[in-house]
Amino acid sequence: MEKINVMKRIFAAIICIPAILFIVTGLRWLVAPEPIAAEFGFALAEGLGLSSQVGDMSGFFLFLGASILMGLVSQQRAWFYAGALLLSFTAVGRTLAWLIHDAALASQIIPEVVLAVMLLIASSVLVEDD
Repeated sequence: MEKINVMKRIFAAIICIPAILFIVTGLRWLVAPEPIAAEFGFALAEGLGLSSQVGDMSGFFLFLGASILMGLVSQQRAWFYAGALLLSFTAVGRTLAWLIHDAALASQIIPEVVLAVMLLIASSVLVEDD
């Protein structure tokens, strides 16, 4: 029984790492959007476009990180599902952009899918019963 609890804690810590990284990324979009935009491969827009970039990208990453942390703290499956769903939709969007719009296939799709699966596993392993 103790070994199972230790494994759950290790898994929770592993899940917590990307949550923190997502929050840091979201905060970077709010504080210094130009360097993070370059890391994502696009130029920083101006005017309304800049508002959309900063708002949408910071919101995406802050929500994703917060939902994972809320799942870990509250032990409610829905928070893990929310993060998994957001990552899954992102992976589908990247795939469709590649298939339909001649975009480059983003290598980020692999960690997105892996983390989405990990969050679904977390919703079962780390949550006792609703």
